[in-house]
Amino acid sequence: MLYAIIGREAPGALPRRRAARAAHLARLHELVTAGRLVLAGPLPAIDAPDPGPAGFAGSLVVAEFDSLVAAAAWADADPYVAERVFSSVEVHPYIKVLP
Repeated sequence: MLYAIIGREAPGALPRRRAARAAHLARLHELVTAGRLVLAGPLPAIDAPDPGPAGFAGSLVVAEFDSLVAAAAWADADPYVAERVFSSVEVHPYIKVLP
């Protein structure tokens, strides 16, 4: 099943996000290689493709996991969680309707 993982950015997290980005992306590439990633990306804090110093409001990942427990465990092990980039993480079952 698909799951949406929504990480909410912690205040002042931009430097920590930049430092942990390579490790975060490496985990996402593992999902790509396994054919399980639907989409992933940051949520800019302002209406701009490059928010600059405004940073991000968080991130969204939609991927396939065996269960909600497995999706939550994957999210909990993310470098952005370990480095306190995210103040909270939500994991929800997701049903893709379109396209």
